[in-house]
Amino acid sequence: MNYLKRIFATAMLFVFSCNLQAQNSISSAQLLGQLNTISTAVPFLRITPDARAAGMGETGVAAAPDVYSMHWNVAKLAFAEKDYGVGLAYTPWLRALVPDINHGYLSAYMKPDSISAFTASARYFSMGTITYTSITGATIGQYQPREFAFDVGYSRRIAAYWSLGIAARYIHSDLTNGITIANKSSFTGRAVAADLGAYYYDRDRVKLFGRPTVMMLGAALTNIGNKIKYVDSTNGEFIPVNLRIGQGIRLKLGNAHSVSFQYELNKLLVPTPPVYALDSNGNRVVNPNTGKYVIAAGMDPDVPVPQGMMQSFYDAPGGAQEEIKEINFSMGFEYSYLNYFSARAGYFYEARTKGNRQFVTVGAGTKFKFISIDLAYLIPTNGQRSPLQNTLRFSVQFYFNHPHTLPPIKKP
Repeated sequence: MNYLKRIFATAMLFVFSCNLQAQNSISSAQLLGQLNTISTAVPFLRITPDARAAGMGETGVAAAPDVYSMHWNVAKLAFAEKDYGVGLAYTPWLRALVPDINHGYLSAYMKPDSISAFTASARYFSMGTITYTSITGATIGQYQPREFAFDVGYSRRIAAYWSLGIAARYIHSDLTNGITIANKSSFTGRAVAADLGAYYYDRDRVKLFGRPTVMMLGAALTNIGNKIKYVDSTNGEFIPVNLRIGQGIRLKLGNAHSVSFQYELNKLLVPTPPVYALDSNGNRVVNPNTGKYVIAAGMDPDVPVPQGMMQSFYDAPGGAQEEIKEINFSMGFEYSYLNYFSARAGYFYEARTKGNRQFVTVGAGTKFKFISIDLAYLIPTNGQRSPLQNTLRFSVQFYFNHPHTLPPIKKP
């Protein structure tokens, strides 16, 4: 397994220390054929923390509010029905590659009244012990790269069925322990970011097939923050600024049974790698006036964060067809019996040229009075050996105090 760790370490050092333009260099043959994956720093921020959402195809922006709403859509917590909640989730990550990568997530919220909520969470990602080697194979040392993030958020109902939310985040990424990479001193990367969310939750007015139905809509713009730098000679790496929109319904089939369905669209709002012009020797052509590489198709990815967010909607070298491929789709289903037992299934799709994450999820959960326990399992469907296979998630939630009533309020 040591050689896998070395491969993983080499990949991590390459991603987090190379110049952004060099990292995102692709050829026109790759563009036409096959691969143009968007990469960012601190991708651990996109890992689904909770087993309930993971079991439903990794959908959550428009799901019913719970302790883990901070990750998906902070606005949801204004509609939480308990005064307090605490959640703890754990995922042994990428176990098909290495045995000691772990992701942990702790979240909590409190409601001072029936229309608002405060929330906070902490996320920790450990990459295990990695042996660093030089280009000649000599051992430089061993280290345990780790990343973490802390969040605080607030949400409030602005009308009978609508709420808005905002969150702030601190991100800490320690990957190299200050080792020298390509004659450049490395250091810990840090960033601050914000989330914005909107949520619609109507459990009073909708009926399907004559049955009471809860209708949910959600949208969230997350990780809006500065670039992260690991070496001084670069302009930094984009963090995973992300847009999610989705819809969910929960249909009551009687006093004991209910079913839920939800779907979600997800897009990274960071620049797409361009195609650089190549000379007869296959080397990238440099513009003598600017010192930058000449772009044959697409747009310059080395731009400020606000420009990169806007540019992400129209900068794909392959045009509109490639832009559409950058939108991931997921959906999930849940059956619940008396709110004591739930069975779940879902599907997640990412285009083959944009990462090729395609998998089915299954999960189950049980609830006793003030505690909920959930499990989820991931099954790849792309016909290839996947580093995500055998991913098992576990999460638990604790709720306190009596349910809130949610009377309609007037729009301020």
